[in-house]
Amino acid sequence: MSNFAPSILAADFSKLKEEIEQVTAATYLHLDVMDGRFVPNITFGPMLIKDLRPYSKALFDTHLMIIEPERYIEEFAAAGSDIITVHVEAVTHLDRVVNQIKENGCQAGLALTPTTPLSVLDHILTELDLVLLMTVNPGYGGQRFIPYMIDKIVDLRRLIDQRGLEVKLQIDGGVNSSNVQELAQAGVDIFVAGSAIFGAPDPGQQLKKMEEQLSGVNLQKS
Repeated sequence: MSNFAPSILAADFSKLKEEIEQVTAATYLHLDVMDGRFVPNITFGPMLIKDLRPYSKALFDTHLMIIEPERYIEEFAAAGSDIITVHVEAVTHLDRVVNQIKENGCQAGLALTPTTPLSVLDHILTELDLVLLMTVNPGYGGQRFIPYMIDKIVDLRRLIDQRGLEVKLQIDGGVNSSNVQELAQAGVDIFVAGSAIFGAPDPGQQLKKMEEQLSGVNLQKS
């Protein structure tokens, strides 16, 4: 099982089918949906996800960086999403939205921007399948990893393990071959990687190399 979720945000959209077919070894395919309101960028909606669905067997990991995501959960689920992640900062009634995602047959994820404290997870963590820590400020690809996010990763890993939960810890932002081993040791389960994979001459080979870097890494466990 691959630890990586290649982000199509960094792919060449003029040949997107061919791009995702190069990373068939990945367990997940990360789909960043941006609305130009929650983040200063606009990407795509459920129609593109529906069009891509026949060309990939990966789990479609849909990351909604949008205001009022509850208005669109059903559409993104119907388009072929397997995981739907919403931002705690963009949701008013969090429990309702998490249940809405599950009722539409998807795994439920919750994303936190870099400065959002882990305390927001206190009463909802047991209901989640995945927590996504943004390790850059959301909105654009190609940013550098924020160094102090290491401590946050370690703290979340400890919290999940102390509660005996199967919640996946995912990070998004600045992941590359120079830091992936350190991040794995800190406790990351799933690495979203865009430019580091699709920016390489051979995305499939680059994915394989990054997977090989994780071989034998001792994950941080409480």
